[in-house]
Amino acid sequence: MRIGIDCRTILNPEKGEGAGVGHYTYQLVRHLLAIDKENDYFLFFDRTVEKRRLNKFRQKNVSINFFPFIQYKKFMPGGYSHFLISAFISRFKLDIFHSPTLNLPPSYRGNTVVTAHDLAVYKLPELYTKKQIALLKSIVPSAIHQAKKIIAASQSTKKDLNEIFETEKNKITVVYHGVDKRFFTKSGAAEIRRVKDKLHLKDNYLLFLGTLEKRKNIIRIIEAYERLKEKLSEVGVKQKDYQLVLAGSPGHGFKEIKNKIEHSKYKNEILITGYIQPDDLDPLYEGAKIFVFPTLYEGFGLPVIEAMANAAPVITSNISSLPETADDQALLVDPYNVADIFQALSSLLTDSSLWHRLSQGGIKRAANFDWTKTAQETLQVYRQAAK
Repeated sequence: MRIGIDCRTILNPEKGEGAGVGHYTYQLVRHLLAIDKENDYFLFFDRTVEKRRLNKFRQKNVSINFFPFIQYKKFMPGGYSHFLISAFISRFKLDIFHSPTLNLPPSYRGNTVVTAHDLAVYKLPELYTKKQIALLKSIVPSAIHQAKKIIAASQSTKKDLNEIFETEKNKITVVYHGVDKRFFTKSGAAEIRRVKDKLHLKDNYLLFLGTLEKRKNIIRIIEAYERLKEKLSEVGVKQKDYQLVLAGSPGHGFKEIKNKIEHSKYKNEILITGYIQPDDLDPLYEGAKIFVFPTLYEGFGLPVIEAMANAAPVITSNISSLPETADDQALLVDPYNVADIFQALSSLLTDSSLWHRLSQGGIKRAANFDWTKTAQETLQVYRQAAK
């Protein structure tokens, strides 16, 4: 087969992306090329990525290509831009073109596969800007209709696709994300100390990692943390020992989060780190006392299994895909209930047997998610779509 993959979300091809669709695309491509030497792969990048940074993708059955007109895209009408993309892809006479997002050039007539990570814009539109809603709702229905096969990141996402778009069930295949093998390897005390010093972390910290936006429920995490600081001294745990670390880049609603912190009694104990470099992720997870991720909606929840692989006990939500991802190896909470989040934090900090059970159980749970398996199952979807 001649398989084309839209790789424009890969912005850091040498070390991989820290999170998001770029991370998924990077890991998928890397593992497809490792397991498949028979099919020919055509990887499409923007001109903004330097050729020398793509060396790890170069092998005999790989053709690396750049959209030649991307620097002019901002001056083009959207429809014309899509037409040029379609025309460029069509030159390669592909058997399959895979978009790792719900975005396809409408005029492309070849066999296509798309990946649906989540449908949050439909489930919780109040968490998005009007511009985001307009953009996503203009491209998603078209991509779902046009694609020959859809890869869903979870059973939860598949269910949402069926409910919102009444998609044919045999059109959708659930393929879980994997977790990078490096997360199962201990970083060591020196690496953890390096990251703590670099990011100004205390020895004991509670970690959230993700985009700092409304959807991630940061305000309620802060409120639960404030309650924790007030109450832990009553059960013999020194409140000064635990710092709340919010790791990730700002997103929609960040001003509200920043304002919440500035008016908190414990503002000096709440740290915003900004974007985390890939080399720092593993030690950051490993050094955390608890990973707290009670978000309002996730299509899969990759940070949950990354934290589990690093033996960090996890608190996450009892809605969307998160119970499916975490199974019974995390404390599941109502993300809209601050008291529930607080109680989970308190339980893990005061019950050592519970802490150790989730720490060790999480490692076993995370081992079920493997990028090689993701690549194998994705390749099977390509075969089905090419028929």
